[in-house]
Amino acid sequence: MIWCVDDDNTIRDIEVYTLTQTGFEAKGFADGISMLEALKTEKPELIVLDIMLPGKDGVEVLREIRQNPETRKIPVIMATAKGTEMDKIQGLDTGADDYLVKPFGVMEMVSRIKAVLRRCEPDEKEVLSIGEITLSDKEHLVTVNGEKVVLTFKEFEILKLFMSNPGIVFSRDKLLSEVWGIDYLGESRTVDMHIKTLRHKLGDAGSRIETVIGVGYKMEGKK
Repeated sequence: MIWCVDDDNTIRDIEVYTLTQTGFEAKGFADGISMLEALKTEKPELIVLDIMLPGKDGVEVLREIRQNPETRKIPVIMATAKGTEMDKIQGLDTGADDYLVKPFGVMEMVSRIKAVLRRCEPDEKEVLSIGEITLSDKEHLVTVNGEKVVLTFKEFEILKLFMSNPGIVFSRDKLLSEVWGIDYLGESRTVDMHIKTLRHKLGDAGSRIETVIGVGYKMEGKK
């Protein structure tokens, strides 16, 4: 079941109709508040969430989804009419899996939904360990030498990617694609900033994340 949240009745109806015609079950909501209420009893496969909503805007709704252990793993695609870089960054840093800029084609929406669903398929390996760092995907928990480390959603996803692929070098563009779910987002400094903060939060263990000059970053499993 795909949920479409948009206060524009025409857009919402077109989204739901297109999804049902392409083999999905779909349901529409006119605002984020009613959608959050429905989440208490039902969980969709994915949510297409407009940023400009009455009552609570899409970023605030997304933040509540990500803060709730029962819903934080639900994939969310943000839809925005603004299309500015800061709007995209704000939504993606809050935990959006992808974004659509209005006006978008309905088949582009379907294609992105399918891509996000493939990317968000559950990983069989829920607990990862490298040296003193342990990451539990199921509990969304990171510890260093047994001490809990509080990470943002994107910091957690970056660390999980590194720990799932020890020794593999990731370019900044690849990290943007894998973690933010986009091919390119203007400034690669977004990645550098997140890496810097992640290293700091990991303390001495942060040195495991190495800079490969002129290429990107990697995480070494042996030290």
